Amino acid sequence: MRFRTDCPVHIVMLGCGGTGGHIAPHLYRLLHALFRPSKVILCDGDIVEKKNLVRQNFIASDLGKNKAEVLATRYSGAFGMETCFSDRFAESEQQLKNLLTPNQRNALVILIGAVDNNRSRQLCNSVFYQMRELIYIDSGNGLSSGQVVCGIRRGGRTVQKPVARFYPDILEPTDKFPSERSCAEASVSALQAITANIMAATLVLCMLYNILAAGELVTRMTTFSSRTVNVRPLLSGRRAA
Repeated sequence: MRFRTDCPVHIVMLGCGGTGGHIAPHLYRLLHALFRPSKVILCDGDIVEKKNLVRQNFIASDLGKNKAEVLATRYSGAFGMETCFSDRFAESEQQLKNLLTPNQRNALVILIGAVDNNRSRQLCNSVFYQMRELIYIDSGNGLSSGQVVCGIRRGGRTVQKPVARFYPDILEPTDKFPSERSCAEASVSALQAITANIMAATLVLCMLYNILAAGELVTRMTTFSSRTVNVRPLLSGRRAA
């Protein structure tokens, strides 16, 4: 699928933790190199904790600060871009739609899902089908394996289906938004390796590069394993097994 390489870019990233934190610096670098009007909004209601320093892209001086604010300030400043962030979790359709509304006409709107819960993915999935134009790239991983899926809406039609098409269990009502979790629930998370987070982030950036710089995306999704150092793409036009 082909994309214009001369229009403005409007990107919203939900989640600035394990994967989102590693996406952020390369995302700003990529947009800086494109020489086209670009805006990035990072969104996360969480603060940096000591446990995050093990595999997330933060340092000791970030402790106690909002994750989205830290990353947006650090990397937008480094590349001379506008600093935009939301220090709240996006947990309503209207809130997410507002974030996805560009200031410039004919902007290419991209939603990056780097969240750790299916309730947020359900929200992204619902809003995706309500948008006339949207590119929705979702990443998810466990300890050492995961996937990155790109859904596309164009002209009010679904050209490529989003992550829930491949993983329908995402839509099961068994999860909570981050703000709805108790302290005990929030402290328990699935084990992940930093290599899996970095691998997921790299694949998200590969898709973004192909869309924004090359102007063509031939991959609908990829699955990966950092344990076996393996990536398997599903090309556009092919059906999932």
